[in-house]
Order: sequence, then C-alpha cells, then structure tokens
Amino acid sequence: MRKIIRHYVLDTFALYLASQLTSGMIFENGYQTLLLAGVALTITTMLAKPIINILLLPINLITFGLFKWVSSAIALYLVTLVVPGFKIIQFLFAGLTTKYFDFPAISLEGILAYIGFSFLLSLITSLLFWIFR
Repeated sequence: MRKIIRHYVLDTFALYLASQLTSGMIFENGYQTLLLAGVALTITTMLAKPIINILLLPINLITFGLFKWVSSAIALYLVTLVVPGFKIIQFLFAGLTTKYFDFPAISLEGILAYIGFSFLLSLITSLLFWIFR
C-alpha cells in the first residue's frame, strides 16, 4: 500500500511539474483534475503499461529500448481518455538559455506531443524516484 501511495504522489507531482515546465497539458478543473489524473496515471503505469510493453516487446528489442517512450505515450493517452477535463493539445517548450547550455524551443502536436510529455514525465519521475528512494 505504501508503494502505491508513493507512486501516486510522485506521479501527480510529476504531472504538475510537467504542466508548469511546458504548455499544452490542460487540467480544466484545476487541482481536482490533476489529482484524478494522478490516480489514473498511477493505475495505468502499474497495470496497463506492463501489458503494453509486452505487446510492443519485438519493436522495443529492435530499437534497443527507444520505443519504450511510445508505450508511455499510449499509457498517457489512455489517461486522457479516462479522465474528463485532462487534455494534451500540444507540447510547447519555450526553450531555456543559461551560461552553460542552451535548450531550443520545441513545439510538437498530435502523437508527438504525447511522446514529448511521456519523455518529460519519465525524466521527472525517474529523478523523483531516485531522490526519494
């Protein structure tokens, strides 16, 4: 039970952080939709994503694991279907320039937006799980 609660809290926080870093992820009812999307993302990550990974295993083996983001994008798409008020319209990152590195502006639409958000969510959740291990 503790693992599920920890997974829920970190997934919900990752959704919030991703929506703050980029634009295109919409929570129509604010925090209520965010919390509901966190529940749905936790359920799909724990139940549906392993099934999707098994179905996509041959393609994932051929691409040396790079196709795993597509399975995360499918799980994210399932969340948008289940949760009313949670939408992904586009992935729009305005860019970031510092003294040491430059991240260019990125704008993705359609399935590429889901892949972009799944990549960002996987980075954030991996970092959070590593910190709160």
